[in-house]
Amino acid sequence: MTCSASKDLGGLTKALWVLFIFVFMFIGPFVYLIVRGSGMGERALAAQADAQRQVQDYAQAVVAQSGGGSSADQIAKAKELLDSGAISPQEFETLKAKALNG
Repeated sequence: MTCSASKDLGGLTKALWVLFIFVFMFIGPFVYLIVRGSGMGERALAAQADAQRQVQDYAQAVVAQSGGGSSADQIAKAKELLDSGAISPQEFETLKAKALNG
């Protein structure tokens, strides 16, 4: 079986078509990223903020789960979360302030 090439196009025209296909194959994704890139970043930031809220809710639930324990117990639980990396130092300070204030 033989491959039949288009006989109505010359070699230069075929080469230009091949170049056209390769150029758009590489430029297409860049154009997409330029046009739609900001939306991708916004969605990633929103997902990150949502994950952070979930971690904060979990940390507060764990500390609150210690019941009416003393402030020291609540701070100790918050410190465990901080040491495990589940919460940030700022979140630890917030939980500590809540435990100390009542």
